[in-house]
Order: sequence, then C-alpha cells, then structure tokens
Amino acid sequence: MHIDPFGVEMWMNAHENDCDHNLAETCVTSLTLEELLHLSGRNATALSQLLPLKLTYGAIEGSDGLRDAIAGLYAAKTRNDILVTHGTAGANALVWAALVGPDDPVVSLVPTYQQHISIPESLGAKVTKVQLSAADRWLPDMEALAAAVTPATLVIALTNPNNPTGSLIDRAGLEKIAEIARIGQGGAGAWVLVDEVYRGSAQDDDGMGPSIADLYDRGISTAGMSKVFSLAGLRLGWICAPADVLQAVSHHRDYNTISVGMIDDHLATLALGARDRILARSREITRGNLTLLSGWMASEPALNWVRPTAGTTALIRYDLDIPSEQLCLDLLAEEGVLFTPGAVMGVEGTVRIGFANDPAAMRGGLPKVSAFLRRRRSMTQT
Repeated sequence: MHIDPFGVEMWMNAHENDCDHNLAETCVTSLTLEELLHLSGRNATALSQLLPLKLTYGAIEGSDGLRDAIAGLYAAKTRNDILVTHGTAGANALVWAALVGPDDPVVSLVPTYQQHISIPESLGAKVTKVQLSAADRWLPDMEALAAAVTPATLVIALTNPNNPTGSLIDRAGLEKIAEIARIGQGGAGAWVLVDEVYRGSAQDDDGMGPSIADLYDRGISTAGMSKVFSLAGLRLGWICAPADVLQAVSHHRDYNTISVGMIDDHLATLALGARDRILARSREITRGNLTLLSGWMASEPALNWVRPTAGTTALIRYDLDIPSEQLCLDLLAEEGVLFTPGAVMGVEGTVRIGFANDPAAMRGGLPKVSAFLRRRRSMTQT
C-alpha cells in the first residue's frame, strides 16, 4: 500500500530536537508526572496504587473508569459510545480503515491534518478537497462544501478547531455541515469525521465548543490526551461514534492495537478526573501566549494572519520571496527558532506558529524572528 510521506511529522522529527526556541510545537506545555499528581489533588504516594497492578492487556476497549471519564466530555454519551486508541492519530487511522475503500467518495476540508487526505487516498478513496480561505477567516464556505457533497459521498472530514489555522466552527456551522451531510450515501447520510484533538482550547468562555458527536447521528469525534491535556507521552486517544462504527473499528483494532497500556489508561483516568484544573492551566498558557503573539504580529505589519479563535497554532503569510521550507531552515540555522513550513501542509508562502509552549520560548524566540526578517528584507533591497 502506497501512502504519501507525512510532511508535518517528517519535519518535526527532523528538527524539533535541534532548536533553541521551539515555536512549532502544537501540544500545550507537557505536564510532568509530579504536576499531574498535584493538579489531581494527589501526591507521590498515589503512585503506590500502581504497584499491585498486574501488567496484563487490561480492558480491551479501555477501562470502564476511563471510558466514563471520556464520555463526560460529551453532552449525552456513555462508555458504550467510546473506544480507546493509541492517540488521536491511531483513532483517525482506525476510522479511515474501517469506513472507506477503493473509489469511495470522500470530502476533506483543507488545510487540515494530513491523515485526513493521505490515509483515505492510500485506501483508494476518491478525495475531493474543499479549500478554506483566509478571506473567510478559515471557516468553510458552505456553498462550496454543498457543491462538493453528492448522494454518493461516504465521509466528510475536518479538524475542529482547525489545524493549522486555529479557526473554530461554531454550533450553527457544525449543524449546517450535518445538514449538508444528510444527502450523502443515497440519503442515509454521509459520516462526518471531526478530529477534535484541540477541543477545549477556544479563546473564550470555558474553551469547550460543541462536538459533532452530540449534534449529528452520524457524527464521529476523535480526540486524545496530547494537546489540551498536555499528556502526549501517554499516547492515548479515543473515538466517540455510533455503535456500528465502533464495531467496524474494533475489527481493525484487534489487528494493530489489542489494548492500550494499563499505566497509560490509569494516568489518563486520573487526568480526566482533574480536567477542569488541567484545562484551566491550558487556557492560561494558550491565551497568554496568543496575546504575546498578537502583539508581535502588530509590530510586523508585513506579515498577515487571521487571529486564531481556538487551537494552539496560527498560520502566517510572510512577505519574502522564498519557499517556506527554505525560510524555516534558514531561520533555524541563523536564529535557532523552529517554525513549521506551510509547504508541508499544502499552504506555500506561509508558516505555522505554535503558541502553546512555554511562554519563555515565545518571548525569547519572536525577537529573533524579527531580526531574521529584517536581515532578509534588507538583502532583497540591496
């Protein structure tokens, strides 16, 4: 099976350990185990609960306690609507493997996380891309989406909040997408797969927007512990979906997952029990960093963006006549600052900046970017 190289992941693998200021990171600054215990109202003695734990496969679908805690993130779901996976990436891969095959029509809103293009293409699906635009604040043009969806459409896929732009489709927008989806599959309704790994990161109120799983009877939500919960090292995600989807997914999961680690399951359950405190920490970091980034953008009038309303990343268009990958390589070599080139996400002429890391990285890195840009502009003017 051929699959296209994963541009973002290849870029991060190659460079994220060789920078002084990582402004490409997408996870809210990771928690230490000690910090997790503190936020959970525990101390190190809580780890003694792990000592008698027999390291078997454990509950295949995820423990009841974990699935109950995940279900609590949705308006009206129970543990039976949840299947635990190896990260959100594992959740997405399983859903695609379970749902689509050769010649199946799929519609993906782009830019997006590359899984939602390359995996269905690798399975032989016919992927129609509906382009998001900065002119629309990176929100979907519903007329363009409706024109792309036909009675044969099997899946509509998107990320919400959007990666890489940080836009957020609200309840009315999601309901409109569900309305459009209902003509798919001969009137049975297309599946709507929404990668919601950044859910909980909105810049207003409590940060939690609605989930497609609560708004549409053929809605599929994937998410995990890596981004807003700051626990990427657990490699734990989930699928919230109708029973027939979970049954189809489970057949594939038996071949490549069996179960997640019992220690990961235990710690994720602990974290979700303290979700209000963990999400409050995440909001403090992302909202503070976005304020810093917004102030910097105001001082760089030659750069253009749509200020994110959610998520942990912003997509910025720059004014230099240089490919984005070369720009990012030069910036890294000269200033030690890491961005993600837009080219690896299909948006040349832009860079993606993460604003979920340690605020010190932003305070230290952004002035270096300004110095780099000044040098490059002066070179083109001489």
